[in-house]
Amino acid sequence: MPKMPNLKAKYTEEAAPALMKKFEYKSVMQIPKIDKVVVNVGCGEARDNAKVLEAVVRDLTAITGQKAIITIAKKSVANFKVREGMPVGAKVTLRSDKMWEFLDRLFNVALPRVRDFHGINPNSFDGRGNYALGIKEQLIFPEIEYDKIDKIRGMDIIICTTAETDEEARELLTLVGAPFER
Repeated sequence: MPKMPNLKAKYTEEAAPALMKKFEYKSVMQIPKIDKVVVNVGCGEARDNAKVLEAVVRDLTAITGQKAIITIAKKSVANFKVREGMPVGAKVTLRSDKMWEFLDRLFNVALPRVRDFHGINPNSFDGRGNYALGIKEQLIFPEIEYDKIDKIRGMDIIICTTAETDEEARELLTLVGAPFER
């Protein structure tokens, strides 16, 4: 049997029982879980240069360990010179073990490499228990080689949970090891 990711083990052994006790759930099915993690890179310059998108997909695939899909514009926006159907970025949706391994690397390896890092903003919840985090450069991930990148790009990381409230989600992420600001 394959080994369980560290963060998943921490969730099952420590976080879930602590959440059950703190919020006094009646059933174990009520305990909030991390559902999925979406990593998204938007790049508007892809409309002029198709090579840009290839680089973004390559970087995302290296970071997450899963092939990125290209996102296309749903609407035309004249101010941004974007037409419906144009490629405008790339995203990866991670679930189960890949998701846990990615979160482990994010919390314990990548984020501490950020310059002047004091923790992630504890107020970036959406009201329904999901957390959004913006990263200014893809270089904080050890999988990215500095010499191989063409341009420094940022990315959005959205952690979707089954929590009903932000308080439950914040507690869940804190217990799994998310480095929130004090």
